[in-house]
Amino acid sequence: MKVRFSHLSLSERRKIERWRQMKLSPDEMARRLGRHRSTIFRELRRNHFHDSEIPKLSGYWCVVAQGYSDGRRTRQRKLVRDPGLRDQVERCLRSGWTPEQIAGRMRYEGAPRRVCQETIYRHVYSDEGRRAELWRHLPSGRRRRRGYRLRKRPPPKFAPELSILFRPDVIAHRKQFGH
Repeated sequence: MKVRFSHLSLSERRKIERWRQMKLSPDEMARRLGRHRSTIFRELRRNHFHDSEIPKLSGYWCVVAQGYSDGRRTRQRKLVRDPGLRDQVERCLRSGWTPEQIAGRMRYEGAPRRVCQETIYRHVYSDEGRRAELWRHLPSGRRRRRGYRLRKRPPPKFAPELSILFRPDVIAHRKQFGH
């Protein structure tokens, strides 16, 4: 079973900072934290602090790393930041377009400001989108979005009994012209 991803906490970042000062390798840090080594490498790369005025202060600091992480997570969504784009998307939704059609049309036209279908769905099911009742304009018309695992997968294109694995041996070995 897959391990669920969770963000590093401030206490984990404190341990990383302490171990970094002790010159511990990232692999050893990952083993002690019970994380994958790429998580530690990514953490050290993304949250490295660099001060051009006082180079001695450059390095990995847990509080600064936590601030960088929080800043990335609280960044406003694209359709909240750009009211013109939001109005355009909402106008298309109200006229009967699906999020896939809206995103595809923007991509086809080479629009300078565009969004993907997932961004549109997230906006529709956000608090602002629910207040505007944008979900009513979707083909499914659901007030709440289904969970990721609950979304239906498309049926197979061919019936299982038509699989290439069940072809006759004469054809499988290609001994005759035309097979």
